[in-house]
Amino acid sequence: MWICFNFQPMKKLKIAQLVPFEETVPPTKYGGTELVAANLCDGLVGQGHDVTLYSVGGSRTKAKLVKIFPQSLRATTGTDLKARESLKFMGVGKVLAYILQNRFDVIHNHIGWRLLPFLEVLPAPVVTTLHGPLDIAYQQMVYGAYKRANFVSISNNQRKPLKLNYAATVYNGIQVEKFTYQEKKDDYLAFLGRMSPEKGPVQAIQVAKKTGRKLIMAAKVDAVDIKFFNTEVRPHIDGKQIVFLGEVDHAGKNKLLARASGLLALIQWEEPFGLFMAEANACGTPVIAMARGAAPEVIAHKKTGYLVHTIEEAVKMVGRLDKIKPKDCRQRAVARFSVAAMVGGYVRVYRKLIQNWRKRK
Repeated sequence: MWICFNFQPMKKLKIAQLVPFEETVPPTKYGGTELVAANLCDGLVGQGHDVTLYSVGGSRTKAKLVKIFPQSLRATTGTDLKARESLKFMGVGKVLAYILQNRFDVIHNHIGWRLLPFLEVLPAPVVTTLHGPLDIAYQQMVYGAYKRANFVSISNNQRKPLKLNYAATVYNGIQVEKFTYQEKKDDYLAFLGRMSPEKGPVQAIQVAKKTGRKLIMAAKVDAVDIKFFNTEVRPHIDGKQIVFLGEVDHAGKNKLLARASGLLALIQWEEPFGLFMAEANACGTPVIAMARGAAPEVIAHKKTGYLVHTIEEAVKMVGRLDKIKPKDCRQRAVARFSVAAMVGGYVRVYRKLIQNWRKRK
């Protein structure tokens, strides 16, 4: 007796990806949202989906690229904050015009609340990935006004300040294969990210000085953080124990993380995800992180790093970094934070939203 199963292949999707206009996709240096979007677009195309990316000139993607502006807003000179905000609204208008002229199965919004007022006129289901914290008053006001919209959180902790219609939590994915796995480490600690108070650069310097370890810092200094950097960080930079590289590209980041004995992520805020922690683990480098925000979801305590509550605890854990096995760090990064894992999570969300959309029509 023969039993025949008629398996129907899953339909490939036509997907619009909307990203911020501040940076290229991927960014040349710092830019977490743009890097995640780049990995997602290329991963979706790799699975055969038809992806259109609405971004800026200079972007590099396997998707179809529609240039909303000829260059990133960051590269656009002669603009102040008001001018940049005006350009962002102009950009949203251009994106809407393009989308209304095309047919998509799903629209993936990475530009936050600016798209939400137009949900009712868009011809396809929309999912918004929340890339920032939700404990800021204006964000609670604008997102709270659209509680029936479809949202994806990038960590479970990110959801706590605001109840919304969460379709899923999908962790950010990195191209693990592009990070050098290295078991032998040099005797320095690393700091990576933005040079802002909430990222914990001052606390990283304190730990370095208390332990006598060298600290190499690579970070972007935004205009709003220049005063903080000049008063709280720069005085400690001596080029010997405390070294500042400035903002680095992927090659610089990879070199810094792969050789470090540990990454200090002594965050002073509710970090929504923390791509830099997953990137360090991909290099086989353990992370010492404050046990807040998404850190407990990214770092496995005593397995891929240490979760601490005070500077004193962080100082103590520096002496235990060699207890962490680099292979455990790499394996966790592959299993939980790969591009494939992220793409799979989003495709499941897309199909669920499309199914619900068709039921309502």
